[in-house]
Amino acid sequence: MLQGVCVLLLAASALSHLDEAFLDSQWEEWKITHRREYNGLDEEGIRRAIWEKNTRMIEAHNQEAALGMHSYELGMNHLGDMTSEEVSEKMTGLQVPMNSERSFTSPDHTVSKLPKSIDYRKKGMVTAVKDQGSCGSCWAFSSAGALEGQLAKTTGKLLDLSPQNLVDCVTENNGCGGGYMTNAFKYVQENEGIDSDEAYPYAGEDQPCRYNSSGRAAECKGYIEVPVGDEQALAKAVYKVGPISVGIDAALGTFQFYQKGIYYDRNCNKEDINHAVLAVGFGVNSKGMKYWIVKNSWSDKWGKQGYVLMARNRGNLCGIANLASYPIM
Repeated sequence: MLQGVCVLLLAASALSHLDEAFLDSQWEEWKITHRREYNGLDEEGIRRAIWEKNTRMIEAHNQEAALGMHSYELGMNHLGDMTSEEVSEKMTGLQVPMNSERSFTSPDHTVSKLPKSIDYRKKGMVTAVKDQGSCGSCWAFSSAGALEGQLAKTTGKLLDLSPQNLVDCVTENNGCGGGYMTNAFKYVQENEGIDSDEAYPYAGEDQPCRYNSSGRAAECKGYIEVPVGDEQALAKAVYKVGPISVGIDAALGTFQFYQKGIYYDRNCNKEDINHAVLAVGFGVNSKGMKYWIVKNSWSDKWGKQGYVLMARNRGNLCGIANLASYPIM
């Protein structure tokens, strides 16, 4: 009981210093940093109110984290003037086909003992973090990332592949309106290739398909889907295969402003998955907490230089093991 009172008093103390003058200066600085301009005072007033609410939420959370109540910290970023609903609407885009039948071709992922950690960034199998912008193309970035990993593994060549090629040309998906990773892998297989990002650069909007085989940088023979909800199977796949496309729930404000530490929010929904990302490794921290290393596509201004460490073996947090798949090269 006493600890609860202390928490409330500390949180109130933390928020009390956020007086109007302080918030005014912080708001002006945030607008300059993120190059925000608004259409009149009304729009700015609305955005300022959202930003202020987010600022207070971040401060309160970090006070609790300082007391050991959370395993991660939040931080203001370029999404500060958006609600979590707006972020979900504009910057996610994972759509699971209604009639999708998941195929469980069982590859040999027999592992006598998993290592404590593996990080494919250190093995030259992960390209730089990208920014999908206000286009629901997360599925394309996740798919391209998994293809990039297999290309690097099979050829030793790390190359940026084209998410825009997938956005424009995967007819089973809806471009910036959303899509699914296995549809992208299937397209690359049937199309007999995907262009490099250099040959087919990202535009962040729907365009007519203009794939050209002269820009082809990779091919795909098919794909494998990891058994639903099985984090151990996902860990084995990551270890044996490389970066894996996964889906998560990214609808919470705590995810929107994640900054560092191991992300665990019990409110993260493992059934209502809306965002495609890339699992590029796993590990364990000094306190014995296991985590996934996850690459996002919200720019390197988000999270830990574009990455999030997500709690592993904590009840399939955010549904990370529900929609995992990877291409075969």
